[in-house]
Amino acid sequence: MGAPGLASETWETTNPTLTPPPRYTLTMMFTKRLREGVRRGDITCSVRIWVRPQVRVGGRYRMEEGQIEIDSIETIGLPDITPELARESGFLGVLDLLKVAKHGRGEKIYLLRFHYIPPARGKARNTPGTVDATDEG
Repeated sequence: MGAPGLASETWETTNPTLTPPPRYTLTMMFTKRLREGVRRGDITCSVRIWVRPQVRVGGRYRMEEGQIEIDSIETIGLPDITPELARESGFLGVLDLLKVAKHGRGEKIYLLRFHYIPPARGKARNTPGTVDATDEG
């Protein structure tokens, strides 16, 4: 085995007697005007322009209330962003969607399909153990 810090090593092999670091609690961000539609189940997809995927299929991502579970991730092209897809994503049209979907230096376009999971009764908000994709869109 090589020096600590090489890509082939895991946290556990370089720190066998220490407790692993806590999992990150991450959030799936949506523009404020879309959040209620996501909670109602009217919005079940989102277009994101990222350098690389920030979520994974089956991952659960916290919202203000409840969680989003990713059902699929598909790489798409600009011509695939139709007025119908924009409306399905909760936007008025393609330009409206693109203004929100483009953040940072990302150039790859991803279509995320998801479903909303309401918060469990009696559970506190911001429960640890979920992960985040913090671009709005």
